[in-house]
Amino acid sequence: MQFFSCLMALLLFLLQAVPGLSLPKDTLRCVGYHGFCFRSKSCPEPFAAFGTCSWRQKTCCVDTTSNFHTCQDEGGHCVSPKIHCLQEQVGLCPHREWKCCTEV
Repeated sequence: MQFFSCLMALLLFLLQAVPGLSLPKDTLRCVGYHGFCFRSKSCPEPFAAFGTCSWRQKTCCVDTTSNFHTCQDEGGHCVSPKIHCLQEQVGLCPHREWKCCTEV
C-alpha cells in the first residue's frame, strides 16, 4: 500500500512539473499560437477567435494587434505541407503543420 501511495505522489508531481503534459491538444495548439483561452464564445477586442481550448469548452483567442495574424486575414489560404507553394506568406493556419500561401 505504501508503494502505491508513493507511486501516485510521483505521478501527481510529474503532472504538475512537466508543462503541457496534462493539457488537451486543442489548448496546446492555442498556446503554441500565442493564444489565450476564454470562457465566452466570442473574443473581446482586440482578439479574434482561432479555434477552441479545453476539449472544445472554451474559445481560443489570438491578439490581432500582434504579429500573429491568421492566414485569411493576410489574404492567403492554408494548404497541407504536401502542397508546394509558389509564394508563402506569414499567417496562422488552424493546423500547425500547414503553411500559408498566396499562390499554389
